[in-house]
Amino acid sequence: MNIHEYQAKALFEKFGIASPKGIAATSKEQFSQATESLTTPIIVIKSQIHAGGRGKGTFIDGFQGGVKLAKSKEEAIDYAEKMLGNTLVTLQTGPAGKKVQTVYFTEACDIEKEYYIAILIDRDTSKPVVVASTEGGVEIEKVAEKTPEKIFKAYVDPTLGLRAYQARDIAFNLGFLGKQANQCAKLILNLYRMFWETDASMVEINPLISTPNGDILALDAKVGFDDNALFRQPDILELRDLNEEDPKEVEASNFNLNYIALDGNIACLVNGAGLAMATMDIIKSCGGSPANFLDVGGGANAEQVTAAFKIILSDPNVKGILVNIFGGIMKCDTIAIGVIEAAKAVKLDKPLVVRLEGTNVEEGKKLLAESGVSITSADTLADAAQKIVNLVS
Repeated sequence: MNIHEYQAKALFEKFGIASPKGIAATSKEQFSQATESLTTPIIVIKSQIHAGGRGKGTFIDGFQGGVKLAKSKEEAIDYAEKMLGNTLVTLQTGPAGKKVQTVYFTEACDIEKEYYIAILIDRDTSKPVVVASTEGGVEIEKVAEKTPEKIFKAYVDPTLGLRAYQARDIAFNLGFLGKQANQCAKLILNLYRMFWETDASMVEINPLISTPNGDILALDAKVGFDDNALFRQPDILELRDLNEEDPKEVEASNFNLNYIALDGNIACLVNGAGLAMATMDIIKSCGGSPANFLDVGGGANAEQVTAAFKIILSDPNVKGILVNIFGGIMKCDTIAIGVIEAAKAVKLDKPLVVRLEGTNVEEGKKLLAESGVSITSADTLADAAQKIVNLVS
């Protein structure tokens, strides 16, 4: 789960991570009060969407830039009025863009130098890792590609947490000395405490800045959380903005279905994440394009299968459906009943290929054959993939 910058900055304040003062506004009536609460003559106005590259983005009406620098409160309000309710298109949103429903006003800062710092989980070591660089304000991927020597890492033993000496080493590698080094180390330790205590999957500050008077501030904030840990983070869950998520994915979460929308035309309904990935791969190898990742899990019932069908059919790009089930915990006859009921409930009029294997597979195939629903059966995954690709071609 991702959150907006203004929400991340509120968490920063809670954990003692310094950042410029800012006020979020969700309506034009709030603009004047928001700007009056800021003390600097120059104000930064930021569109709040779950996507990067806002500053270089373009609104659908042609207005350039989702991040603007205003030299007066009147100019700040003018920029905010052009942003709010408008759709911002960036490299990360795709051509459809995202509607701006919140605008964030922040005080401007004098910048001496920009840095990068992030904490995330390193998949190779299964440990948190602090990633820092002297090259802030730019895409870290470009830094890694062109000047990897400017990136520093500190792996954290989760049983011990980030040690003070590790935070100081990072501060020294970034070039800080004396009081600034202590200030930077403290910020990094607080950032790690936030990462750990909130079950974050990533926290990123880009840029982290030093100012001419010696302060170190988080100028931007990007934070994501582990969905599987939200049950123990009720305060974090309240920050979820459903308007920023695909409606199909939101609906799937209501039925405990793991769904991710893709841009193909063959919908997949599978039990098990690994099997779902394999199913998508073989569809591609047969010349097709998957429309989604959908894992119904090992204990799905007829209601969940029906919900899954409705969700995948709400995608106008879907031309056919491939159901691939390996019956272990979930028996094949149970899933067959669910598929039949779902097909009838949604009045399915698109090609449907079903491949069943495992417990009670013969009973499941018999139920499908006698259902009266137009279903194409397949014996192997390769056979199923080729059949659905042929049917939608």
